[in-house]
Amino acid sequence: MSSSFPKTLAGVALASVLATGCEPPPVKPTSDQRQNQELSRIEGQVVVQSQARGNAIVLLYDATHPPPPQGAGRPVSFTVIPAQKLFGPAQPGSSGPFTASFSFSLVAPGRYLLRGFIDADTCLTGASPCHGPDFIPWYGVTGEPNAGDVGGAAVDPVTRVPRVVEVGEGPDGTLQATTGVIVSFSDTSAIPLERPAFRVEGTSRFDLVMGTKRLDLWPIQVREGGVTAGAPALVVRYVDDNGDGVPDDADADGQPDLWPRVLVRKLAGAEGSLADENDLDRDGILDDTGADYLRNDGTLDGMPDQVVLAAGLVTDPVYAALRKPDGTPRMEAVAVPSLGVFIQPYAYDVSDPTKRVLLKSVPSGRYALTLVQFTGQTWRVPNELSPPLAKEDGLPAVESQSFVLEVP
Repeated sequence: MSSSFPKTLAGVALASVLATGCEPPPVKPTSDQRQNQELSRIEGQVVVQSQARGNAIVLLYDATHPPPPQGAGRPVSFTVIPAQKLFGPAQPGSSGPFTASFSFSLVAPGRYLLRGFIDADTCLTGASPCHGPDFIPWYGVTGEPNAGDVGGAAVDPVTRVPRVVEVGEGPDGTLQATTGVIVSFSDTSAIPLERPAFRVEGTSRFDLVMGTKRLDLWPIQVREGGVTAGAPALVVRYVDDNGDGVPDDADADGQPDLWPRVLVRKLAGAEGSLADENDLDRDGILDDTGADYLRNDGTLDGMPDQVVLAAGLVTDPVYAALRKPDGTPRMEAVAVPSLGVFIQPYAYDVSDPTKRVLLKSVPSGRYALTLVQFTGQTWRVPNELSPPLAKEDGLPAVESQSFVLEVP
């Protein structure tokens, strides 16, 4: 929203300049590259075919850093279309289609993905339990969709694959606005699960000389203080990205791949900080400078590292839950009471997501534990429900959410 400048003040300022006969000071370009950068905009329409009612959230991602489950990117920007603007006086139960305009301003040249969701008030549908609109973008525990929300994206109208939206120069060499972008939402993309909220059972210290460490994850539910998260059980499923009805084995280790995925990532050094190391602004993109660790071959690449530990699910009980009585794989999602997680004393730099590089040793410090579900929903500890942080942010305090893995 642009601010106005009162005409009376403008007149006084102009009169002062004329009265004194002073020339306005010269304007010189700043050395701050961000202020010298040419920016543009992305705009278009959201199109909703759904019985859900709520604000439409549209999220903008750098296309080289896609969101979960394809990647680990975070939004570079977001916009909210109010429910009243989108749905107006529509009758309950009507599926539309409903449309409204959206716009992202101050967009740098680049390639982008647009995703989103309807932040549904599920209490209007009679769901039990239900939740009202609960998207609060400033916190990890409130910044993702929950069960009953409706997903959306900008997709190719023919192939239905996510569309990459580009902001670039036109024929005259000037930066052009990208317009006419459609972000579609449909009940066929309703979110089926709650976020995989969990608590950790096990000690936080990881003594590398003791070898592989096991932790157990148990589901938690939080329904207070503006936070709606978790379910009575965790959910597992085979990976089947090609949709052929057969479990995938992308890493060719002879074992079917599983959801959820486990990520153990190094945090920034400051005690209590939730920022990942080398991503201090928490935008999901590595900082220009930062910690660089020796590779296993003794070399440095001179670039900030994204350090993760070798980790995964304890698979035997998961495979058992996903096996039908006749021994064939059960491809649908299955609820389980808990999950075992193993963490090995090996660290990798995954700053290039296509090529992980083994490090010479495991860097000491604090590590966060994240579950990534097939829906793209995630949960991480530690988070803002950790009592010291929750008090500052006005969120409910949950002691178990302060867990952090410590490598001495």
